[in-house]
Amino acid sequence: MSDQTCQSPQALPITTPAPEIQKTGPNFRIIALIIASAMFMEQLDATVLATALPTMARDFGVQPQSMSLALTSYLLSLAIFIPASGKIADRFGSRTVFSAAIAVFVFGSILCAQAPDLRFLVGARIVQGLGGAMMLPVGRLVLLRSVARKDFVSATSWLLIPALVGPILGPPVGGLIVTYFDWRWIFYINVPIGCIGFILVSRFIANVKGESGGRFDFLGFLLSGISLGSFLFGFEMASRPGESEQAALLVVIGVVFGVGYLAHAKRHPSPILDFSLMRISSFNTSVIAGSLTRITQGAQPFLLPLMLQLGFGLSAARAGGIVVATAVGSMLMKVVAPKILRRVGFRSGLIVNGLVATFGYALCAAFRPDWPLPLIFGILMCCGFFMSFQFTAYNTVAYDEIGRERMSSATSFYTTFQQLMLSLGICVGALALSGSMLVRSHATPELGDFSAAFLVVTAISLTATIWNLRFSRSAGSDISGHTKGVAKAPAE
Repeated sequence: MSDQTCQSPQALPITTPAPEIQKTGPNFRIIALIIASAMFMEQLDATVLATALPTMARDFGVQPQSMSLALTSYLLSLAIFIPASGKIADRFGSRTVFSAAIAVFVFGSILCAQAPDLRFLVGARIVQGLGGAMMLPVGRLVLLRSVARKDFVSATSWLLIPALVGPILGPPVGGLIVTYFDWRWIFYINVPIGCIGFILVSRFIANVKGESGGRFDFLGFLLSGISLGSFLFGFEMASRPGESEQAALLVVIGVVFGVGYLAHAKRHPSPILDFSLMRISSFNTSVIAGSLTRITQGAQPFLLPLMLQLGFGLSAARAGGIVVATAVGSMLMKVVAPKILRRVGFRSGLIVNGLVATFGYALCAAFRPDWPLPLIFGILMCCGFFMSFQFTAYNTVAYDEIGRERMSSATSFYTTFQQLMLSLGICVGALALSGSMLVRSHATPELGDFSAAFLVVTAISLTATIWNLRFSRSAGSDISGHTKGVAKAPAE
């Protein structure tokens, strides 16, 4: 198989200790759930906050739209620090960095809860984002270094729950806290979760280090941080009326510094974002196809609650009870994903399931108030079920041909684009909604505008099928255990 040339024969002596990396104990689900709990804390925090912004704006004495800084400052921190996560984990050890990330995130949460004004909150969110930036990619790295290849699918399906459930549960939980408690409890609830996670990480996770790879790439860190941060701020501002010029300027800055980074990365022996990974077939295809699909996944938690409240006239609590259906579906999928992949393989599974998942979300464009709510709930549960499978497969097959000495670089690279595309999905959804309102001359969004937005974001993810077709029929066969139809598959 030609793609085998991408595997490095020098991988075995690099990581320490090597036997631990290959060990498959009965605790791989425990490891996955520990990491998933930390990520759930982060994902829940990000979406819970959005519900509380009007109340916080009143307490701070500012306009509600000014509170968007509390969201974008966190995204900026993620964009800057995620690329550095893999190098830092290699140097200090994945357990040490993951534990420190939890501690920093909790410390940032306490600062947020104590914020007397917006300026203090923005600074605290940057601290919180530093912890979050280390948690997401290093958590995945911990899993990949702690679980044997044959258990990757099962472990990844458990790990994906927070990414799918957190954004869904966030709005109703935020509404509950703001209505019956003080908004500061949005941040205080992270403290016990983080403390428990810190203890469990110290007990169950090995402190595996990778090859340091030479001196830290400070110039690349600066260039990539400015580029990604400008892109994120530009995308976020593009969805607001009257700020298109500033958004365009930020995007241009992002492009300029991005080109500068690419030129720098070609000369640096160990760049902070290693684009040479895109030469690896399964990684390249998973990054591109997964990025296109994540635009839909990022837009869905933004568009659906708004449609149910503004278009259907439902209360926030009732809308949250319907939206949670996707979380239910995603949890059901974690049980059957390994069995499906073992039977059909990654390529066939991603092609067929990708079409089903995309058309499921496209069906949301047809939702109307006279539809029975149980039917809507059932459709959304199926959407969550199929989309959960898609991301379980993408996040697993991406590392099929990655040597262990490049695992940390791959996780930071993959997670950077994952975060960027989920954020872009929100912006694309908002832009499509605003564009439909402009064309139809609506001051407030109507059902037709939401339908148009859903169709736009699902049309983008539909193009991922082109890339899914590029997966080799044998892609990830030793991970999934699928051998039927794989020509001359090596014995396991």
